[in-house]
Amino acid sequence: MHSIDLSLPFTRKLLLFNSYVSAMLTITLWTFPASFLLFLSLFSCSSSCTFTITNNCPYTIWPGTLAGSGTPQLPTTGFQLDSGQSVRISSVPGWSGRIWARTGCTFDQSGVGSCQTGDCGGRLECDGNGATPPTSLFEITLGNGNEKDFYDVSIVDGYNLPLIAQPRGVYGACNATGCASDINMGCPKELQVVGGEAGRGEGVIACRSACEAFGLDQYCCSGEFANPTTCRPSFYSSIFKRACPRAYSYAFDDGTSTFTCKAYYYDIIFCPNSSGAKRSDGPLSPPSITDPGGGKAQEIVSSSNSLHPLPMLILLVLVLFF
Repeated sequence: MHSIDLSLPFTRKLLLFNSYVSAMLTITLWTFPASFLLFLSLFSCSSSCTFTITNNCPYTIWPGTLAGSGTPQLPTTGFQLDSGQSVRISSVPGWSGRIWARTGCTFDQSGVGSCQTGDCGGRLECDGNGATPPTSLFEITLGNGNEKDFYDVSIVDGYNLPLIAQPRGVYGACNATGCASDINMGCPKELQVVGGEAGRGEGVIACRSACEAFGLDQYCCSGEFANPTTCRPSFYSSIFKRACPRAYSYAFDDGTSTFTCKAYYYDIIFCPNSSGAKRSDGPLSPPSITDPGGGKAQEIVSSSNSLHPLPMLILLVLVLFF
């Protein structure tokens, strides 16, 4: 800190003081944007991430969530989501797990029932049970601090619904990924799962993986095929890959299917093409997340998992004086 010599004549002291104040303001204004952005960046990296799950399908779905080993379950592990509805779910830094959608479900008042695809133990809330194949999966591991997220859409365990995932990055743009194509329409007969719901008629409701359909090591990447050298894309996984180039099609399909980002928000959209999203699996452009009824998306959060932004005035004080 500079000091002012009080022995100088008053005029010179005043001029020196004005010069000192001007210099300090110049330094502060010069460093403020960088300091402010750095602070916001550090704050964003330590805050929770939000998943917005949207149902663009013309029918009800029942999303499910499953936490990976060592991370807590999300505030909800299963719920009903009507056509056109969105739900926001908060997570915690470092969370790892899966999100998927079930179809053709019936549950009683106690939450006991079953689903035609994606069932998780016959309960509305999955409570630690994974999805029964075939099911399209969104998989993610959130980074801690400044670490990046790793995420993908997998159809290794088969496919039941189209979905895309669009992150909103802390540091800029992040890649969307997913499978916007309707694989059920071109599913080989030997992989088809046929069923129907009230009002929808019979049809192909899911497409099994070759591993589930035939149980052979070469399709399951097991036994002597349990490494990337011996386990290669099969005829069936190639069908999935052509339809959805960005999605995992078999166990060692890492190179074109895993993405990294540092994001604070993920849009997960089921049946994106139902509201006009692009049909190709080139650069994905998901539709805006809106409630057709004009209402807001439901929010499912845990107060212990949510970090809220500090008031702007406090941020300014912290940046200017520290």
